[in-house]
Formats: sequence, structure tokens, C-alpha cells
Amino acid sequence: MTISLSDYEAGTKYDGDYGDALDALQERLERVQAAHITHGHRSIIMFEGWDAAGKGGVIKRMTALLDPRYFEVWPISAPTDEESARHFLWRFWKRLPGNREISIFDRSWYGRVLVERVEGFASEAEWRKGYDEINEFEAQLTGSRTNLVKIFLHLTQEEQDKRFADRLDDPWKRWKTGTEDYRNRAKRKEYLAAMTDMFQQTDTRWAPWKVIDGNNKKAGRIAALTYIAEALERAVPMIPPDLDPAVAKLAGKAFGYKPKA
Repeated sequence: MTISLSDYEAGTKYDGDYGDALDALQERLERVQAAHITHGHRSIIMFEGWDAAGKGGVIKRMTALLDPRYFEVWPISAPTDEESARHFLWRFWKRLPGNREISIFDRSWYGRVLVERVEGFASEAEWRKGYDEINEFEAQLTGSRTNLVKIFLHLTQEEQDKRFADRLDDPWKRWKTGTEDYRNRAKRKEYLAAMTDMFQQTDTRWAPWKVIDGNNKKAGRIAALTYIAEALERAVPMIPPDLDPAVAKLAGKAFGYKPKA
């Protein structure tokens, strides 16, 4: 089915106890990470979406209980001179997770068919070729036992403007907004066209998109974290390790440990 962003603009409030739901999801994600470590799996959680749509807020809450030794958050901005001198996917290959690891991308390789297309940083031939290159890249990832979750956080213009104003009014949040936000805002129509093409070309069987209505922050966070938890619980064996008899024996000698019946 074709993805239409207009279907994700209700901004419905979360119907439930947000704090309890968030706590439960964070505990689920903690166990998901433990399963990655135990069974040697690797996963990528990738976020795209409008400026101020809440990507950072979801990532902050997703990682709250995770062991920092086994995950990495990659904030993606404009490529460096070294990166620009190579294929556009090169800098992402360098950031892929190893066994037992989770890589979280705050923006991604989809910049080729979004910002690079709209702002003219890539030629038409380059961004059109980008769809096939991205699909092949994602097929290689999922075909080599890397789990991939793709999230797009949607936001209406009205709600985005409210959040920009909030950032400008709060001295400790002004760093979150800059001139690029308004350059992008002025080209919303062009970005919507690019997003439509992106979904049509890259919403694949092996790497589907999940669009989240981000117009209510709390509801959007719960929806995104629920989808991530469910996707990874399907992909990773959620089976805890057996107690190592040798470790149990050492614990018994050290402090009298006895396994619970």
C-alpha cells in the first residue's frame, strides 16, 4: 500500500498512563538489548522525519536503560570533505553494528533522496540512482543477519511552527534550532514530493517503513517505542541464557549462593 503522510496528522493524545507505559517499554528494550548480547545479534534503528518531529526525544527514552557499551547513536549531518570524496554510503558502512550491538541513526542514508535532492547537493541522476543503491544496501544488511527498523516521524506545519517557537522562547533549547530549519521549512512542498517518492521506491518487503504521527509528543514516543520493541522481539531470540554451572559453583564458594528452585 502507498504511504500517505496525511494519514498521520491526527495528533491524538496518548490514552493511558504515559509514565507507566514508558517504564514498561524501557524495560522491554533493556531485555531486547540483553538478548542481542546473549545471542550475538545486531540491529539498526533508523530515524527520519521533519525537524522538531521528536527523533531525539524518542532516542533519549529508547536508550535510557541500555548498556552504553553495546549501542551507539550516530547523529548524521552534512558529510565531511573526506566523506564527500567517496560514495555516499561509505560513511554509513563505517557505522554499522557488530555482533551484540545496536546502532541508532538520527537521520541516515536517506539524505541522498531527501535533503540532497531538494537542496541540489546531488544531481538528478545521482538521487534517482540512489533509490536502487539504498534498496540494495538494505538488502545486503538484512541478508547478512542485521535487523533493520526504519521509523519516519511526521509533523504538520502548524505543529512544527509551535515547536520552533518553543525552542526560540527557551534559552536552553535555542541551540536546537538554526537557519537550516527555516531553509527546509520554506521548501516543505518539495520535501513532501521527495518523501512521497522515497516511500514509493524504498518501502520494501525486506526493509519496510513505519510512519509515526508525531503531532502529540507522548503518543508519538509510545507508538515509536512500541513498534521498535515489537520488531526486535520478533527478530531476536528472547530467550535468557542458562545459569553457567561453573559460575554458580564459584558464587557458592564465594558467598554461599544457591540457585533458586
